[in-house]
Amino acid sequence: MASPAHAARARLLLFGDSLTAGYGLPAQDALPAQLQRALDAAGIDAEVVNAGVSGETSAGGLARIDWTIGDAPPSHAILALGANDGLRGLPPERMEANLDRILARLAARGTKVLLAGMAAPPNLGRDYADRFAAVFPALAARHGVALYPFLLEGVAGQPALNQQDGIHPNREGVAVVVAALLPHVRRLLAP
Repeated sequence: MASPAHAARARLLLFGDSLTAGYGLPAQDALPAQLQRALDAAGIDAEVVNAGVSGETSAGGLARIDWTIGDAPPSHAILALGANDGLRGLPPERMEANLDRILARLAARGTKVLLAGMAAPPNLGRDYADRFAAVFPALAARHGVALYPFLLEGVAGQPALNQQDGIHPNREGVAVVVAALLPHVRRLLAP
């Protein structure tokens, strides 16, 4: 039996959309690279794998989850989909069904998951926003996975932390996301 010091290196899959892909940023400023540097600085032996696709919806994520994890599933994953479902006003119930199936497939492969929640744009109304927001805690409870309630906590709506589109974090915004996310990632990666 391998000792903890000789355990296999954790592979942390960032499975999401443009927020994980690093839309509009040089690779070294994107979420995967900044999170990798934060883990390295904390002495956590983990490899961050970027599986973000700009424009991805939960349906697109479901369509690609099997070939993304392939024959060597990651030990850990952050599932961060839903932003584009909300931007397109897609039914939250459909998003929930898609994310439910992705979580089931990751669980079947033995991957520990941190589910990152998202908020719907306010222009879609209170009912839609409430139905959308309820999806993430319900899925986390159903699958027994950790929940980070809002991936863009402290960044959304802050012009100085976002690119000109007001949606995607800039380098400084990603740093805020990483700082807030890091304690949750540490717990996810803990033996």
